[in-house]
Amino acid sequence: MEKKNFLLIILLVILVFEGNYCERAFSTTVTYDSKALVIDGKRRILQSGSVHYPRTTPDVWPEIIRKAKEGGLDVIETYVFWNYHEPIRGEYYFEGRFDLVRFVKAVQNAGLFVHLRIGPYACAEWNYGGFPVWLHFIPGIQFRTTNDLFKNEMKSFLAKIVYLMKDENLFASQGGPIILSQVENEYGNVESAYGVGGELYVKWAAETAVQLNTTVPWVMCAQEDAPDPIINTCNGFYCDQFSPNSPSKPKMWTENYGGWFLSFGYPVPYRPVEDLAFAVARFFETGGTFQNYYMYFGGTNFGRTAGGPLVATSYDYDAPIDEYGFIRQPKWGHLRDLHFAIKQCEEYLVNSNPTQMSLGVNLEAHVYYRSSNDCSAFLANYGSTSDGTVKFNGNSYVLPAWSVSILPDCKNVIFNTAKVATQKSIDDDVFTRNISMLESSLASSAWSWYKEKVGIWGNNSFEASRLLEQINTTKDTSDFLWYTTSINVDEKIKQNETKELGLLIGSLGHAALVFVNKRLVGFGYGNHDDASFVLSEKISLQSGNNTLDVLSMMIGLQNYGPWFDIQGAGIFSVVLTDLKNSKEDLSSTQWTYQVGLEGEFLGLDNVSLANSSIWTQGSDIPINQSLIWYKAVFLAPEGKGPVSLNLASMGKGQVWVNGQSIGRYWSTYLSPSTGCSESCDYRGAYDASKCLKKCGQPAQILYHIPRSWLYPSENLLVIHEELGGDPSKISLSTRNVQVICGHVSEADLPPADTWKPRVGFISQTPELRLACEEGWQIASIRFASFGTPRGNCGEFSPGSCHANVSSIVQQVCVGKQGCSVLVSTTKLGDPCPRVPKSLAIEALCSG
Repeated sequence: MEKKNFLLIILLVILVFEGNYCERAFSTTVTYDSKALVIDGKRRILQSGSVHYPRTTPDVWPEIIRKAKEGGLDVIETYVFWNYHEPIRGEYYFEGRFDLVRFVKAVQNAGLFVHLRIGPYACAEWNYGGFPVWLHFIPGIQFRTTNDLFKNEMKSFLAKIVYLMKDENLFASQGGPIILSQVENEYGNVESAYGVGGELYVKWAAETAVQLNTTVPWVMCAQEDAPDPIINTCNGFYCDQFSPNSPSKPKMWTENYGGWFLSFGYPVPYRPVEDLAFAVARFFETGGTFQNYYMYFGGTNFGRTAGGPLVATSYDYDAPIDEYGFIRQPKWGHLRDLHFAIKQCEEYLVNSNPTQMSLGVNLEAHVYYRSSNDCSAFLANYGSTSDGTVKFNGNSYVLPAWSVSILPDCKNVIFNTAKVATQKSIDDDVFTRNISMLESSLASSAWSWYKEKVGIWGNNSFEASRLLEQINTTKDTSDFLWYTTSINVDEKIKQNETKELGLLIGSLGHAALVFVNKRLVGFGYGNHDDASFVLSEKISLQSGNNTLDVLSMMIGLQNYGPWFDIQGAGIFSVVLTDLKNSKEDLSSTQWTYQVGLEGEFLGLDNVSLANSSIWTQGSDIPINQSLIWYKAVFLAPEGKGPVSLNLASMGKGQVWVNGQSIGRYWSTYLSPSTGCSESCDYRGAYDASKCLKKCGQPAQILYHIPRSWLYPSENLLVIHEELGGDPSKISLSTRNVQVICGHVSEADLPPADTWKPRVGFISQTPELRLACEEGWQIASIRFASFGTPRGNCGEFSPGSCHANVSSIVQQVCVGKQGCSVLVSTTKLGDPCPRVPKSLAIEALCSG
């Protein structure tokens, strides 16, 4: 027995020693110098991408992170969302989609680093910028300035997150993945509005962060006056001209906008990958060493998380990984090749300063030398109109307009930002649904409904002799606030006649339904850039008492701007005018208020009320009615992939699936009919309004239902419709196939990853590569032509020179997840000698 105990003690000692040894072995030191972040004594070139953990579900996190790593990323960047982590003052929540520790560990398990942007202000088109609304109601508080009440709460939350990470050993020095932390966020953009208080606040925030001793560097983005040792970083579409505020700090880019966010009533913005790659290459060409895509995966604003005003539920952001978690091509693939090319230059970029050389008008080179005959180079044409041919190191190079070529050995071009040779995929809206999706209609479902009462519905209403500001009244517990008053017409009116008046309602935003004598008479709304509006309607009143009910609606609390936290909402003016233009101001009359809707109070979105007698059921579904709740049961589409709900037939409202809110919808708010184009020239400076699509259409009609929220059998769908729609036309879709394409010419470069240092390209022959999503296979080849094929993906046709190479491609590709076809006459034959040729393939992936 004693011998066994002795052996057990020895074993425990060994385990403890090994555990401590492993912890020390895997702990990481992170510092910085003027060139780069220094990790374990080595300067690093780092590619990063933003992935916000609450904008998808935990079961999907590993897949998103894997795809990010395969896309060439080293770091995952995320905000921390204070309002959901501390929904009630002093009470914390870190579960489900908000399990921050689980997310950081998922990144660690994939072998990537983390940049944790604690803030705690986030912006992020997130409700109230990530601030908890209870913060607003602390008497005497002022946000983001030298206000002790605010600073105490901010310091407390910063410490909560830092110590949570420390307790889980998640900072790099503890063996974890966190190599950077951020305090505040883009404060430099608004600092001047806060005067001296703003300057003092920046210094305090920096000191507070450093005192928390995370053992990793802190950054402040868009903050020119960030005090040492905080690194100030760049946010924007381009950051090649950015310089940090101290020669001891590296040049870092924390938000490179790969697209833009979506708002209700606006067209869909996108950013061509040629321009995005150009911006990244220029940044590293000019001395940058860390850049982050905002967003690399955007995801979904579930529930009421979307900021405001009027930010849409989809946060797709035209990111390399789309809202549903599918790889977006060619953006993902072209950037992956770019990352590989830049990585080949890493030792040169971090150990020398560039030598800039003019090569002509709008043409230049930046050369990084390790010795006189050992260098890497970037050749740039930053003109937006003309291609150029340059001489460099005795060789001639063609540079398309607005492009950068990367030469890791100062001789061989292995990547040009304007030449996209990676595969492409077709957007869902381009091809017919029966090819891309499995769709099922809910028309045959047994629908139930509940008609919302207009006006005051409960005994918790209250009165005031003035118009109340909405946010201070609702405390954001609901999007809705009822304003109700009575209008007395004391003059005699003949039977069956009414008095005609004008009704003028002024609102700070965001939308409002107006009822006179319980009948809908008008609907007004603002937009993302200006949520305020004035609603003017002609109304008819009867003799005696008349009721006026205004339902004011919020669509996300403001999340950006100076003093955004005190920006108001709701009705501020109500005026009656008669035919003689005399006015009666009702703004200071007696008003009765009710926060929220009766259906919200009853909990109609809850699964527990699915079989309640409160619902009405029948074959004649009431359609095109305002303020009505609908309920139906549906079967989940087959498969494992994400599901979308098509709400094109509905008006405006919110949707729940099995009690989980998938977000707000607004299908009747159409974007302007002009401003979009079928193609967008990537050349020249990009901004959020340059490249737009879906003009004259709703911003969004497809709404993401995570597969993990669905049951294999019956699922509950609840809809609150505010304006009027037809639920029988709602449909469910899931993707079961995907069309992928490639088009590569004989003149294209071989794939970048076939280049090896001191060896060069393994083969000089270009390749056309195709790959399905993991777990999918190439099921068929729909088009394969070698010669002079015409058209784009989904619309290919043979050219005047054509060899049908389908049989060759089928043999190489069908039944495989991915394949590669050499673009050469040796492999494919020569249908037209002495004619420049290319290979175009369209394939169908099946999941």
